[in-house]
Amino acid sequence: MLKRLLPREMSFFDYFEQMARLIVQICEAFAELCAKGNDLPARTARIKEIEHQADGITYKCIDALHRTFITPIDRMEIHHLAKHLDDVIDSVDTAAARMVLYEITDIRSEAVEMAKVLVRSGKLIQETIRYLRDLSDQDKINELCIAIHGLENESDALLRAALGRLFKEEERSAIYVIKWKEIFELLERAADQCEDVANIIEGVVIEAS
Repeated sequence: MLKRLLPREMSFFDYFEQMARLIVQICEAFAELCAKGNDLPARTARIKEIEHQADGITYKCIDALHRTFITPIDRMEIHHLAKHLDDVIDSVDTAAARMVLYEITDIRSEAVEMAKVLVRSGKLIQETIRYLRDLSDQDKINELCIAIHGLENESDALLRAALGRLFKEEERSAIYVIKWKEIFELLERAADQCEDVANIIEGVVIEAS
């Protein structure tokens, strides 16, 4: 009976690594959407497909948590990490969906740059999660988390610049401004959620020290 309650092959870390891989995929897909600016419905459909995959993995992770008596790290941290990894994907998916809903035809340069920052953040998360499995190099984990914090600051600066330029363009309609303001803020939220992931991982490292 007890054997069935124990985590099999550290499955929670398998779920985290799968989620991190999907974060990279969805950020890269969004960055490509911004860079090319064409065929938005098809590109957004691919992004939605990744988001659905992430929902499935998150469900499996939480279900496994409910059925597991002994966990490799704190139960609350497993729950929070799974949720925040999924949140990153949800925000990118929502930003892409808004572009289609709002019939965006011109991609603003700041969106391209913010998308690039998200790709870099996603790759750092993916690398950090690999070290989380056995906490073999805590200094490296902390270094990667600091880099993620730095990228959030970069994204925040891009948001401020984007909104500043947007509000100065007098020829733009109020509706246009509202649309892009929401998209920019969704991208910054995704960067914030990447930082949330880093914060949780830093907490795991502290508890393991």
